[in-house]
Amino acid sequence: MPGGRLTGEDRRHIATWLAEGLGYAEIGRRLGRPASTVMREVTRNGGPGEYAAERAQEATRDRARRGGQQARPPAPHTPDTGHGRDPRAVREFTESFTGLLARQGMPPMVSRVLACLYTTDSGALTAAELVQRLDVSPASVSHAVAWLEEQGMLRRERLPGERRERYAVDDELWLRSLLAAARMNDVLVAESRRGAEVLGAGTPAGARFEASVELLSLVNEALGQAVEQWRRRLAGRDAGRSPGRDADAGP
Repeated sequence: MPGGRLTGEDRRHIATWLAEGLGYAEIGRRLGRPASTVMREVTRNGGPGEYAAERAQEATRDRARRGGQQARPPAPHTPDTGHGRDPRAVREFTESFTGLLARQGMPPMVSRVLACLYTTDSGALTAAELVQRLDVSPASVSHAVAWLEEQGMLRRERLPGERRERYAVDDELWLRSLLAAARMNDVLVAESRRGAEVLGAGTPAGARFEASVELLSLVNEALGQAVEQWRRRLAGRDAGRSPGRDADAGP
């Protein structure tokens, strides 16, 4: 029943839908469960690539026999709920956003860490805070942070007088991601031009590479224009918030 423990049938559905490529949020909707419940179930039983319904059911029975009620996972931490926010709406959005990141190809734990950081007002948390909020091991957080750092999607910072590092995201996270994609496109354009020359532009294979050059070049051109427009808009907003302007403004 919705809200109770997962049944064997629930787990068979989860295994089937994972194999079909569905994300945690969609599976949760189909089961009538929070996406976080599905995520914990899959994570503790091998992850999306190794999840098996029968094995998960047996592992749950073993945990129940060993620990009784203590085997049940703690309630998930509610993300930032200040500013008059509805805690349930914030939690549901965070779960939905996490599922979206996972469907885009991001590893599940990486998706959880990034969503947790991105939905905090500060945009920065320590490793201990991430462990507490996500109810995962320090090693899981460490691996996820390393992945995000390698992709240029977060940075490490230490505030004056503090010993602990914080992991931070900012408003340019997606800009850096898009620029990285543009750089990859540049590499593909150069290699596709070379492929067209080697294979011959008049051959079907060569023409295929020529078409790739045209498409990728158009994409990068449009992306460059969009980034420049976005930067102009940000500059305009910053100018509107300048101290001098604020000082001259009326009450």
